[in-house]
Amino acid sequence: MTELMVSLDFACVACESPVGVTVQCAGPNLEAAGRVVAGVAVPCPHCHQVNEVVFEPNGTLLGVTAPRAPRPLTQPCWN
Repeated sequence: MTELMVSLDFACVACESPVGVTVQCAGPNLEAAGRVVAGVAVPCPHCHQVNEVVFEPNGTLLGVTAPRAPRPLTQPCWN
């Protein structure tokens, strides 16, 4: 199994402050031909907003978004 340490730098989606994080990626397909994508939730050290970070194991940052709120459950109709 391959293990990589990946450093990511990005701006927080809420306060736009710089955030840096190093994550450890592990898995059998990290060096496979084709695109491997990983994701991690990182809280901002400044405002504590959680940032969902999507990246490639080579360190390419693909996107940073705020987590989506869970969808509310619908209420049953008692007609």
